[in-house]
Amino acid sequence: MNEVEHTQRLKDRPRRPLAPIPERDAPERPPPARTNGQGTSGRRLPGFGVLALLIGALGLGVWRHYEQHRQVMDTARQEANFVPSVAVDTIARQPDMLQVTLPATTLGFVEANIFARASGYVVRRYADIGDRVRAGQLLAEITAPEVEDQVAQYRNSLQAAEAMIRQNQAQRASTDVTSRRISLLARDGWMPKEQRDTDWYAYQAQTHATNAAEFNAAANEQQLKFFEKQKSYQQVVAPFDGVITQRNIDVGSLITADATAGTAMFAITHSDVIRVWAYVPQDDAFGVKPGITAVVRVPAMPSLTFHGKVTRIADALQPGTRTLLTEVDVPNPHGTLQPGVYCTVELEIPRMAPALMVPASAIIFNQSGMQVAVVENHTAHLHTIAVTADHGTEIEVNEGVRDGDQVILQPPVNLADGDKVRIGAAAPSAP
Repeated sequence: MNEVEHTQRLKDRPRRPLAPIPERDAPERPPPARTNGQGTSGRRLPGFGVLALLIGALGLGVWRHYEQHRQVMDTARQEANFVPSVAVDTIARQPDMLQVTLPATTLGFVEANIFARASGYVVRRYADIGDRVRAGQLLAEITAPEVEDQVAQYRNSLQAAEAMIRQNQAQRASTDVTSRRISLLARDGWMPKEQRDTDWYAYQAQTHATNAAEFNAAANEQQLKFFEKQKSYQQVVAPFDGVITQRNIDVGSLITADATAGTAMFAITHSDVIRVWAYVPQDDAFGVKPGITAVVRVPAMPSLTFHGKVTRIADALQPGTRTLLTEVDVPNPHGTLQPGVYCTVELEIPRMAPALMVPASAIIFNQSGMQVAVVENHTAHLHTIAVTADHGTEIEVNEGVRDGDQVILQPPVNLADGDKVRIGAAAPSAP
């Protein structure tokens, strides 16, 4: 049935009576009748809107993906064509002299602990801490009466031995005369030969007795000298010019003549010349020789500078620390520099071989070892170096770089051999 027939049937249908229309101020118009075609178009409109939104979202996503891809490609092209700006430093050959500053300690040129050689009590003391003394000056006296008694004993024994020598000499002379006479008489037959032989042996015995007496007298003389020396040790004197730095005795102190178990009476130091001990590391020790100039500075006296020279070296490195003991003598006529002070020593050591210094900030650590980036014709080349000494901010090398090479300071992490670079700032060359 077509649309025309359907319309005709609607017209032929009997009509219902119309209800009375209530009275109103303004009559209402009935809503317009909708046909079947108009209802279908209203239902299709939301579907077209959703489809349009999906198409727009898809296009926006494609456009964003394209923009991101384009930005990535642009960044890659920029990175491929990017030339970094770097700071460089020029490598320079170091001078023939190497200046090294080392910690050191001052000592007296001569130091000694004074022990007693005689046992006894201190009866007098003539020196105290801080006193300047001269060689041979009396410091203290010790009393030991038994030593004086032994001196008197051996003096008497020596006198008795000397008297015995004179007695034996007289007896030997008498026996010699008798033996000569008996020998003459025995030769002519006036005396028996037995008597001659007896007198001759008596003379020989007297000769040996005289020799024994002489040896006994010599022994007593040596004993007397020993105890006289012991008596002289009762006076303690200064062995050299210096300053008393310690005093461990006083009047009435008992002194024992034993340097191993006893206590030193005095400690004396000669400080007109100060000896400075410094330990030079192995890397710098090969150029240290006597005569090298040295400058000594004390942190507590910043305005004073002491000059000296290396006088002695150990000629052998310490096995544990690989350092060389070096002594520097510093004149100290006014006593300004005291023994036992911490100080620093600046040594000018001749270099045994020329050295090239590389800044520590230019070192690259990678799987190839220690390298530096050398700039040649605006191109970076990685060179492997051989380090001989590390001075903190600078590294001493002997291979990998040459005098006048420009190395990159703080090279980029992704820097590769052959990369192009642009020199932005040049640091001052090493002194």
